[in-house]
Amino acid sequence: MSGVVTTLTERGQVSLPSAIRRQLRLRPGQPLFWSRVSDREIRVTVPRQGAGRSMRGFMLRYLHGGPVRTADWMKILREGETA
Repeated sequence: MSGVVTTLTERGQVSLPSAIRRQLRLRPGQPLFWSRVSDREIRVTVPRQGAGRSMRGFMLRYLHGGPVRTADWMKILREGETA
């Protein structure tokens, strides 16, 4: 997408246009990595989903009525491990 202009607020905040948020499937609270490219250019990168988030996605099937304690989660994760 080209030609999108936003304004920096007094607090240093920028609104990301909704079209870009939708295209990149960005959600509130999602981290963004900012890097300086030149004196007048920056790059914003969406970091890849980490292993922790991947595991959380795996565990979503157990959330409804599932265990609450960490020990119970670990028991589920270790089911099927061989000694």
